[in-house]
Amino acid sequence: MLHRLKTTKREGWRRFGINHGESIADHMYRMSILTMLAPKSLSSRLDVPHCTRMALIHDMAELLVGDITPVDGVVKSEKSRRESETMDFLCRDLLGGVDGGDAGVEMKKMWQEYEDSQTLESKFVHDVDKMELILQMVEYERQHEGRLNLEEFTRVAGRIVLPEVQEWCNEVLGEREAFWTSLGKQTSTTMTEEEMQQHMEYYGNGVENVASLKA
Repeated sequence: MLHRLKTTKREGWRRFGINHGESIADHMYRMSILTMLAPKSLSSRLDVPHCTRMALIHDMAELLVGDITPVDGVVKSEKSRRESETMDFLCRDLLGGVDGGDAGVEMKKMWQEYEDSQTLESKFVHDVDKMELILQMVEYERQHEGRLNLEEFTRVAGRIVLPEVQEWCNEVLGEREAFWTSLGKQTSTTMTEEEMQQHMEYYGNGVENVASLKA
């Protein structure tokens, strides 16, 4: 069943005609590598191996639920309910009989920690989730040589919490700005109030008002 994570594409890119883009597994794998690159000012306060495992598990439910995006009309509470039930099925029903079920219990516990976003490790992984999205956005824009503007995805930068990850993000966005400037093109786009509210609810931790997303 895990093969579905390798074959299911991340849906956000499809709206822009990227039909053969990254899979859910692609996204989680790069996230796991990014967790290992945390600067010492942050890694000294983190359980990094725990973060790496969390990155590899956090979207596991999407192998059955699919990649639900902010524009799909599914409220965050319903998305969480579907994913929680799927994780119960995977971790309890399928993995419950594997070596006493301990691995399944640990996976569900780690997934729930990510969902609750209360620990420093979970906040870091949430930030890395957004950071990986921004990296992928820039790569797609470069691949299409400026013919594709994915500006709307930069809004997630406003919801990154930890200063160290904000610094990473600012560096990548600065490189993106230089790329577009070199083409003599503007990248600014607008979002409706409804679209901004969808992004705010979907992307969880971080700023808590629409005005911050406009900045």
